[in-house]
Amino acid sequence: MACDRRALLRAGALGAGMLTLTLALAGNTRAQESKKPQESKIPVAVIGGGNIGGTVGGLWVKAGHPVMFASRHPEDLKPLVDKLGPLAKAGTVEQALAFGDAVLIAVPYKAYPEIGKAYGGLLKDKIVLDAGNATKARDGDLATEAESAGIGATSAKYLGSARLVRAFNAANYRLFAQNAHRSGAPMAVPIAGDDRQAVGVAASLVRDAGFEPVVVGGLDAAKKFQMGSPGFGHDATAQEARKAFGVTE
Repeated sequence: MACDRRALLRAGALGAGMLTLTLALAGNTRAQESKKPQESKIPVAVIGGGNIGGTVGGLWVKAGHPVMFASRHPEDLKPLVDKLGPLAKAGTVEQALAFGDAVLIAVPYKAYPEIGKAYGGLLKDKIVLDAGNATKARDGDLATEAESAGIGATSAKYLGSARLVRAFNAANYRLFAQNAHRSGAPMAVPIAGDDRQAVGVAASLVRDAGFEPVVVGGLDAAKKFQMGSPGFGHDATAQEARKAFGVTE
């Protein structure tokens, strides 16, 4: 009988220990899971605080991303960052490029050669979402070059060794502001890039902003949705966009 009681006590202690271990592991798993959403929100630099930069950057802030907006005069961005809250900051271009794991360039296209010269070293190997469009009236010969060579190739020429993805350039900013996180099928945002990992990061950021990414192809395919092309300016679902661009995947 004494042996039986000792066996029962040992079994009970073992069971209690296993229960404690199980609860601890479950608690640790829950803690890890609770961290995942915040850990996935990478810091983003937005070069330019105008219509596109302010709109898309603001959507990322609302999704939980730390965002630094940059311009030559970061003090001018104070009203924007004050409105967006503590996840939004303003800084110089140098500060923003050091801050962001990904970068959105949303400045007039005529500034691209200067950006490449001034910040080429900081852009090296950065994942850069390129939202710029070239217009003849504003950008002159650069718009002619973009029309001839394609906007993707032209941006890559001036932005050096950045890991470039064309994104958020295929529609007016008002469409992005109106349709982010809408009910029903999300609005499609076409993207194009040669770096597979960079395209994946860009696609994730498009989803966080409240849209559905449609990968049209490599950088050369960006000409299909650059300003002035048939693929520009549409409020389409992903299914509609894939059909329009001939994307089968």
